[in-house]
Amino acid sequence: MKYTTECNERSQLHIEDYLCDDRVEPERSMGVQSSSFTSSKGQNDGSEYAGSLLDKILDRDNMNGAYKRVKSNKGSHGIDGMTVDELLQFLKENGDQIRQSIREGTYKPKPVRRVEIPKPGGGKRLLGIPTVLDRVVQQAAAQVLSPIFEKQFSEWSYGFRPGRDAKQAVLKCKEYRIFKLNQSITGWVNYFGMADMKGIAAKLDGWIRRRIRMCYWKQWKKISTKHKNLV
Repeated sequence: MKYTTECNERSQLHIEDYLCDDRVEPERSMGVQSSSFTSSKGQNDGSEYAGSLLDKILDRDNMNGAYKRVKSNKGSHGIDGMTVDELLQFLKENGDQIRQSIREGTYKPKPVRRVEIPKPGGGKRLLGIPTVLDRVVQQAAAQVLSPIFEKQFSEWSYGFRPGRDAKQAVLKCKEYRIFKLNQSITGWVNYFGMADMKGIAAKLDGWIRRRIRMCYWKQWKKISTKHKNLV
């Protein structure tokens, strides 16, 4: 029993270290072995994570889909000068070597090309453009990892998620505000609709009349003639 617990803890630590790595290929690694989660309450059973994530990323169909996505997005070249139109021939000639270097952990992404884009209101926005090959590798990894992590995001999260943007977040806030306002108005309308309005109006009328009489009585009790005004 103790041995099983230790194995589970080591497996969990290995998975957390792997998921925290923001690169496709970890340094000093010779490939990524398949990992599974312990089946228990509050944890995944690992069935949908069976097999190696790296194998899924380097799958030929997945890589082809990543290339088509980069091709459709077009975009400028990176620091190496390779354009999107030149990428297909390069992948045909070097695709197997690229996949093998990623699997062995020897693939090194190139630095991004710094570009300054003028802002409409003045100033410039700095933008880093990766090479087209690095964009294909990044897209291939995103296609496999995004469906896994998307399930863990909150329904109200809109930042850097596929199919969502800041404008949708603002619209959702407005909808929520209107929804809460409608709830409040409906609650008050229902309250006055179900309450004994005749009795409430009579009590309110009596309370107002008593307050008015008290104000008059206080004025009548005051002495209108002061001592210094007496002859």
